[in-house]
Amino acid sequence: MARRRTGRRRGGNGRRQRAGAAEYWLLLLGITVFIVAGVGILGPWRFAAAPPPNVARPMTMAEARASNAKVAVQWRRRSRAEPYRFRGGPAARAQAVDCLATAALYEIGGDARGQRAVMQVILNRVRAPGFPRTICGVVYQGAARATGCQFSFTCDGSVRRRPIRLGWAAARRAANRALSGRVFAPVGRATHYHADWVVPYWRPTLTKVARVGPHLFYQRR
Repeated sequence: MARRRTGRRRGGNGRRQRAGAAEYWLLLLGITVFIVAGVGILGPWRFAAAPPPNVARPMTMAEARASNAKVAVQWRRRSRAEPYRFRGGPAARAQAVDCLATAALYEIGGDARGQRAVMQVILNRVRAPGFPRTICGVVYQGAARATGCQFSFTCDGSVRRRPIRLGWAAARRAANRALSGRVFAPVGRATHYHADWVVPYWRPTLTKVARVGPHLFYQRR
């Protein structure tokens, strides 16, 4: 009789142990489901404020100007640009002049110094790694895409407007001088620029070396 009672007690203990183990695993499963659900709810909210790569945070013009003003012009780090000598024939030169003058006029307008600065940037790009090796190639790089053009006038519809005659003639004269070796020294070897009322995503990766009017110029580090 005693043995039978002992056996019943052991069986009861086993059932209680199995029931306790089941409760433990159910509790663990419930905690896991709670955590997963919490991450699913909070995850999108938590990361929504992080901008996607290569996209600058939207700013007002005043905010952008204030942000740009905090980045000093490091003129001591500005590299000296060498004269550019065009080597092609008359037809190729005429095409290069047209591309160079068009870019300067559409990007800057009638500001002569600004035009020369943009022309210098284009010539610097022709000689820099990672850019097309011709002037027209640099100017119209990415123009066939909806986004990604290097000069905004080539993909925003502006190019369909013809510059006024006097402005066009002056820009062409400046382009001819640039192709004959005239250097616009204030921007050095700058390969990028932007207006001071915007903050491009690439600004932190380059060195700010000049300011010409409302435009800021950068060279590679």
